[in-house]
Amino acid sequence: MAMFLTRLCRFFLGIVFLVAGINGYFVIFGWEPFIATSPEAMTLFEFDYLLIAEKSLEILCGILLLLNQFVPLALAILAPILVNILLLHLFLDPSLLLLAVLLVIAFGYLVFFYRKNFASLLERKPNTLS
Repeated sequence: MAMFLTRLCRFFLGIVFLVAGINGYFVIFGWEPFIATSPEAMTLFEFDYLLIAEKSLEILCGILLLLNQFVPLALAILAPILVNILLLHLFLDPSLLLLAVLLVIAFGYLVFFYRKNFASLLERKPNTLS
């Protein structure tokens, strides 16, 4: 059951971030996005390079999650992006708050599942190379 739930969360996060990243490139190129974007979110991206950087990371991490490659790295990269998504929909645009909460739940489950990979990040005095 745990493996099924892990695959489901990886697939869900992978698809959402891959599609959102590609959709963001439609906005960058001035094309009509195939999924409506949040006007509040777009006003936060005053400079195109921020949108390009975020959407590129979303696409990369979405692919990594779907391919089950470097999953802890993808989760670490997506963490600040996901916090930003949650806070944006919590305070500025509640229209996709449910999706943001589902993303956080799936993300939280995957972080818990891969917790051994993150344990060394919480060491007060990490081992040093001699």
